[in-house]
Amino acid sequence: MSGANISSMTPGFFILNGVPGLESTHIWISLPFCFMYIIAVVGNCGLIYLIGHEEALHHPMYYFLALLSFTDVTLCTTTVPNMLCIFWFNLKEIDFNGCLAQMFFVHMLTGMESGVLMLMALDRYVAICYPLRYATILTSAVIAKAGLATLLRGVMLIFPFTFLTKRLPYCRGNFIPHTYCDHMSVAKVSCGKVKVNAIYGLLAALLIGGFDIFCISMSYTMILRAVVSLSSADARHKAFSTCTSHICAIVITYVPALFTIFTHRFGEKSIPPHVHIIIANLYLMLPPTLNPIVYGVKTKQIREGVIKLLFKEKDILSAK
Repeated sequence: MSGANISSMTPGFFILNGVPGLESTHIWISLPFCFMYIIAVVGNCGLIYLIGHEEALHHPMYYFLALLSFTDVTLCTTTVPNMLCIFWFNLKEIDFNGCLAQMFFVHMLTGMESGVLMLMALDRYVAICYPLRYATILTSAVIAKAGLATLLRGVMLIFPFTFLTKRLPYCRGNFIPHTYCDHMSVAKVSCGKVKVNAIYGLLAALLIGGFDIFCISMSYTMILRAVVSLSSADARHKAFSTCTSHICAIVITYVPALFTIFTHRFGEKSIPPHVHIIIANLYLMLPPTLNPIVYGVKTKQIREGVIKLLFKEKDILSAK
């Protein structure tokens, strides 16, 4: 098909319909997502502020946590405000290029989130297996380079999505049964062949998620071996307790992610569309909402930092 014909079949905008079949309950559906978004923004921004201002938290583990918080709050901000506009004000139109930009950032940031979780697993591996060399191995320069490499990996692997999607002819209309622009949801609106999109999407998921899960699994295998070899039960409990928050974050992130990926490709006919869309939104919202809570509850240093910060602010207000 010629470039001129494809250009003529490119819509000026898409219409995001929200949750198909539940349009009459959009207001009620919006309430938990709005509440989760507020918790995500306040919790993650609070964590970043706390890690930046408390010297006791100036360690590799918390630098990675700050990077995860920044990724999470950016990820949910790319979708939730637009979703709430659909639910509250019926503002369903999104510019074609704006849709491609949203699609890019959603997939790039989810890849970044996965990469940071992998880096945090490697951090726990070094901390438990090489405690005496921890500070010399994970220097600030190494952490910065690891974060940059994770970002570049996401950009390079996800950027082709925009070209693969933009090349498609859209002669079936511009109606997307979703709350945000997801790669395959946009591609399926096309009347062209989307096999290349599907194959590349699966390849990118394997290169990012598959590689990260492999590294996380290997890290925890080595951690488990090191913890089991410790002679003291108290030492084993203390060593493994430093990993519980990270394990919770992994479960929160990967379970809905895997569900969304597999239903997109294998279970669309057996799973109602509204269930798939709600799970897809939870996949983006659960990690940013729950990660600050999990780390705040499970990590003693963060709890102490929050208490110290609150009392410090109270003393400042009393002095005034």
